[in-house]
Amino acid sequence: MRIAQEWRKLRDARRVVVKVGTSTLTHRTGNLNLSRMEHLVRQLVDMKNQGREILLVTSAAVGAGMGRMNIQEKPKSIADRQALAAIGQGILMHIYEKFFGEFGAVVAQVLLTKDDVADRQRYLNARTTLRRIMAFGAVPIINENDTVAFDQIQFGDNDTLAAMVAGLTDADLLVLLSDIEGLYTSDPNKDEKAALIPLVEEISPEIEALAGGAGSSLGSGGMKTKIAAARIAVSQGIPMALVNGGRRDCLDFLLGEKSGVDETSDGSGAGGTLFLSKTQTLGSRKGWLAFSTRPAGAVLIDEGAYQAVLDKGKSLLPSGVRQVEGNFQRGEVIDIRYQAETFARGIVNFNSGDIGQIMGRHSKEIEGILGPGHEQEIVHRDNLSLWK
Repeated sequence: MRIAQEWRKLRDARRVVVKVGTSTLTHRTGNLNLSRMEHLVRQLVDMKNQGREILLVTSAAVGAGMGRMNIQEKPKSIADRQALAAIGQGILMHIYEKFFGEFGAVVAQVLLTKDDVADRQRYLNARTTLRRIMAFGAVPIINENDTVAFDQIQFGDNDTLAAMVAGLTDADLLVLLSDIEGLYTSDPNKDEKAALIPLVEEISPEIEALAGGAGSSLGSGGMKTKIAAARIAVSQGIPMALVNGGRRDCLDFLLGEKSGVDETSDGSGAGGTLFLSKTQTLGSRKGWLAFSTRPAGAVLIDEGAYQAVLDKGKSLLPSGVRQVEGNFQRGEVIDIRYQAETFARGIVNFNSGDIGQIMGRHSKEIEGILGPGHEQEIVHRDNLSLWK
């Protein structure tokens, strides 16, 4: 059947990003679940021994700090979470190094913030470093740098971070290990008739509507962040598997022991949800532009410009711009919106003040308004990335 076939294809993935969340790595007390961590590491090293390159994106630094300090509930203040992350990160890495070392593998700690991937040069530096770590045969263990991240620069959840790392490294597969089986038709904690969805071919509005709220008291993500991560990954040609990290065989579908679904069933007994990658992908640079950058402002456009950009592959011209938001400079990244919805992001050729003077005007009028030496496009197609 098709579902089982799609899951079996994942065995061909050579570079795999695996993300594991706090709720999977810790007990309800906040203390680390050492048995689960050890078994996860064993599977990851087995995958590496098969010839794969493995990158592990891990949460639980704050949870480890909470356990060490005997704190039962995740603090609300950023300063407290940063302090606990500083306490817990060393504990977390020490345990990972111990477990990986027992199976003969070397690890490397990598801490990232949103700024590390929003800036193009730092993005490329991170990309090169991660590739060199893998070239040495080590396993990068990646976490958000919670000790310095704050509201303006934090990823906010490691689901998003993992999807960005997958794009950053041109991974073949992203695996999110969570404390749930996968995506359901409704909340399985509230609805006995909720059915697991083993295969998602397109992230439609109906799929997005299935997302609930935040996750556990220890974690920061929920189904909403997982679907957002799936959108980032599949848009760059990377399939994403969402599986229950609490299962001892959670990665066996990659190790060849099972396909990820019960092949004798109709797929309803699947061991997770697989989000298929898009056939037309953004590529590395436009993937960075769409998902890793921080916009400095936005322009709102009319229907004609929306159709030209979305359906006809055109650049954004001043005639289609109706409103400017924010104060930005030439060369910065801005959002492009239609009816208040952001559908694209691009590198702008004009500052916000100049756009205010030329919006709604024909490109031939730009020189007469601003003088010579200006581009004809607000955002050129080569520097524009669609979210849809």
